[in-house]
Amino acid sequence: MFVAADPPRFGQLHGKPLLEALPSALEGTDYWSVAAAPALALVARGRIVPDVTAAGYDTWRVGPLDHADELHLRQLAAHGDYDELRAFLDAVADVLPRAAAGASADTLPRGGTGPFAGHEACDVSELKGWADEQITLSLRIEMTSDQRFRAIVQVRAVTDPSPRDVRGSGRELDAIRAMARVDWAPLQRLLDEAELSDIEVAELLGLDIEVHWPRDLATGLSARAVIGEPSGAFQAGDLLSFDWRLALGGAELTEAEMDLVAEASRPVVRLRDQWVLVDPSLRRKARQRLKPISAVQAVTAALTGVAVIDGEQVEVAPHSLAAAIAAVPDFPQPPALQAQLRDYQLHGLRWLAHMTGLGLGACLADDMGLGKTITLIALHLHRASELPTLVVCPASLLGNWEREIRRFAPGVPVSRYHGPQRTLASSGVVLTTYGTMRLDVEALRSHEWGMVVADEAQHVKNPHSGTAKALRSIPGGARVALSGTPVENSLSELWSILDWTTPGLLGTHRAFRTRWPAPDDTLTKVVRPFLLRRRKSDPGVAPELPAKTETDRFVSLSVEQAALYEALTRETLDQIASSDGMARRGLVLKLLTGLKQICNHPSHYLGHPALQGTSGKLDLLDELLDTIVAEDGSALIFTQYVGMARLLEQHIKQPTRFLHGGTPVPQRERMVDDFQSGRAPVFLLSLKAAGTGLNLTRADHVIHFDRWWNPAVEDQATDRAYRIGQTRPVQVHKLVTEGTVEERIAALLQDKRALADAVLHGGEAAFTELTDAELAELVLLRST
Repeated sequence: MFVAADPPRFGQLHGKPLLEALPSALEGTDYWSVAAAPALALVARGRIVPDVTAAGYDTWRVGPLDHADELHLRQLAAHGDYDELRAFLDAVADVLPRAAAGASADTLPRGGTGPFAGHEACDVSELKGWADEQITLSLRIEMTSDQRFRAIVQVRAVTDPSPRDVRGSGRELDAIRAMARVDWAPLQRLLDEAELSDIEVAELLGLDIEVHWPRDLATGLSARAVIGEPSGAFQAGDLLSFDWRLALGGAELTEAEMDLVAEASRPVVRLRDQWVLVDPSLRRKARQRLKPISAVQAVTAALTGVAVIDGEQVEVAPHSLAAAIAAVPDFPQPPALQAQLRDYQLHGLRWLAHMTGLGLGACLADDMGLGKTITLIALHLHRASELPTLVVCPASLLGNWEREIRRFAPGVPVSRYHGPQRTLASSGVVLTTYGTMRLDVEALRSHEWGMVVADEAQHVKNPHSGTAKALRSIPGGARVALSGTPVENSLSELWSILDWTTPGLLGTHRAFRTRWPAPDDTLTKVVRPFLLRRRKSDPGVAPELPAKTETDRFVSLSVEQAALYEALTRETLDQIASSDGMARRGLVLKLLTGLKQICNHPSHYLGHPALQGTSGKLDLLDELLDTIVAEDGSALIFTQYVGMARLLEQHIKQPTRFLHGGTPVPQRERMVDDFQSGRAPVFLLSLKAAGTGLNLTRADHVIHFDRWWNPAVEDQATDRAYRIGQTRPVQVHKLVTEGTVEERIAALLQDKRALADAVLHGGEAAFTELTDAELAELVLLRST
């Protein structure tokens, strides 16, 4: 067994000094060669602590060991004896510091070069066992009659609440500092010379060390930010003043006292008949005077009580801006509106009018079908601006907007800026599409607009897209976003929409992602006043809506589908295992797409021009449509794949209309009329092209033939039927193939729905980050 003997022979191994005995001990054995490496590594890392031998002599040994160190040694000791291994490590730890000092381990006298060398008077037995404890080093500060500072070094163990003053040489302090992990140069001399300079006192205020200040020295000086009040009615373009205010014990300092702090040259200042310790950062704040801050920045600070100033989060004094934004006035709906607004719609009108009146933008994020269009028409009437309102929307909604304006505001001129022959009107409401806006951005940005409206604003959720950049460049007296899903996949989408409506509200995109990687209460406080969200399920919002029933309908794969599924899975997983980076991500997405197509129908995956073979989903769809049409019902069928929709269009025997992204606007409007009138009881729709904006209340059944894997997007599609004007219960059928990736992800969608409600979660690309094993678990076909 390896043991470190008592003096005079320090650091011995088998009766010889360690450095002499080590070569022969290691000769012919790998175990001690391996053991020497962690011993030397621990010493090099400073993981050595002073201890006392059984005979009362000082010695060094390894420690303290963290969890990783201990785990490594336990694994190493599995090939030997743990106590013997620790004795070997302690022997190395004891001899190396002495050898480095040039002393001979054979001839060292008592106390010669140990942790407390040269100090026979020091009772080292007091420290016996400290190496097994966590050591805390602190400073007790005294202030002399002439306001100078003295420091006394103190040390204590966690198990001993009483600190002990430390006196002695630098070598003793080295041992204590090694235990306490403190690195501050002035500690080297504090045992002999206790006085601290003003600079060193200032350093102490930012040092990670426990300091005990004199009881008669006040340390409660604090600072908070103060934002000036608007000189008149609040406007987003205002520049407000920003200032720091200091307080002592909660009582704000006067201007004269602020000047004393600002002009102080020492870390103490006399305030209110007492000496007060002043942190250098507080002195800098006292020296700062009024500087401008934008009203939008002030709004964020006022709503959260926190501002980010020069990279530092600081408390902000209460401000009237928060109350001003919350004070939504009452007024009746516009007399020219040819409809009676519901209570929640009237509140939405008042809120939009208040926000735009303040010069702030807003996002109305009600559920689809709750009447965002009529609320916006009422807002246009209420504002009564001489300048026109520009509405940017998907092409499929142009007809709906025009019909709604002519119906509810017949006195308002309405025109389409779309198609080959287009001119800009100078009054009323001008309707255009996102595509036309992007092409004609120069003409639109040079026109004067009283208000710019982005309908289905999730179309500009990517702030770097050409569409988003074009929209941002169009000036207007007010900006309003309409969206049933302001967040589909990530918080960045929310930033993009609100940074358009109220530029600067959430800071830069990079700063926003850093500050809010996930939703929290602070973000909610900032966003809530600028985003009004109501759901059909909210009490009193739409009590007249009938019931909605959602059902996952599970079907089995056909034999042909199962064979294709297993072959694609096996082949692609092998390719993924030997790929990385972008190539791997591409393969994962290709696999997921292929599996979803196989789950739809073999012909969809194989690219056949017509359906060949069988599919569990197709069989169920036929049964559903037969029953629905026989009961005089109507159905919407959504698929994310145009190719699959074309195959279904050929197959379905009932009168059917098919709407996709390439359908011309006039033809879309005829299709909607055919379905709403009952001439075509089945409406086949591409999810991306028709998942928003359309009013299809004739449908009492909604069938999701394949899954988008985003509940918010699917809900939008369902809301083509489940909206105000619907009088019959709506049944939603979601087709899912058993044992496949569809079934596994269907189980995850409930979690994603909750996250989407909290304005966050990732899309399909998130699956590319799964490990090979996790991906296999997700996609492998299981028996049912």
